Amino acid sequence: MSLHLYSHPLASFCHKVLIALYENDTPFQAHLVDLADPAGKAEFLERWPVGKMPVLRDEARGRTVPETSIIVEYLQQHYPGPRALLPADADARLDVRLWDRFFDLYVQAPMQKIVADFMLKKKDQDDLGVSQARRTLQTAYDMIERQLADDWICGADVTLADCAAAPALFYAEIVEPFHRHHPRLMAYLTRLMARPSYERVLFEARPYFHLYPFHELLPPGWVQR
Repeated sequence: MSLHLYSHPLASFCHKVLIALYENDTPFQAHLVDLADPAGKAEFLERWPVGKMPVLRDEARGRTVPETSIIVEYLQQHYPGPRALLPADADARLDVRLWDRFFDLYVQAPMQKIVADFMLKKKDQDDLGVSQARRTLQTAYDMIERQLADDWICGADVTLADCAAAPALFYAEIVEPFHRHHPRLMAYLTRLMARPSYERVLFEARPYFHLYPFHELLPPGWVQR
């Protein structure tokens, strides 16, 4: 097995890469990273000192590839499958990259701010920062609602941007719900969750959902202990 993915089934950014791998049935070896385990954390930091998951290791080419968008593009370049997640047309590719960054920066990042702050002691919580994160999410929801003219965020085909959208919106809907006022956005999330690739990712995450700080807001039956 040439490709090795170091990740955690609960982590939203790891979901993004897993979706891309499953969309193309790309063979890889999964390695669960437990940052709470000192030995496991030390081993992971040797591979990528920044300590952010996921990280892809390609033994055949001797390359360690971090950062989700770079990983997906690397896979398309060196391990292409039947579904091109970045289009060949230059302008279309720019649109996909834009919306990929949009979901990472304006949905994932503020969503994670809310979750991280919730885990702090009350005296350490950042009320202003959380309020700003919620406002950023509301602005992002409005913009995505306007963008959605097709089944997928950049047109008729699933792309890297949809891989980014699925986990970002899944977790964001839990901490700052959008279903009541953004019907196209909610329908989009429903389509994303119905894709076999993301269904598989969420199924693999279920044994870990009890560790998620907002697990009580997940649908009944999703949390397995």
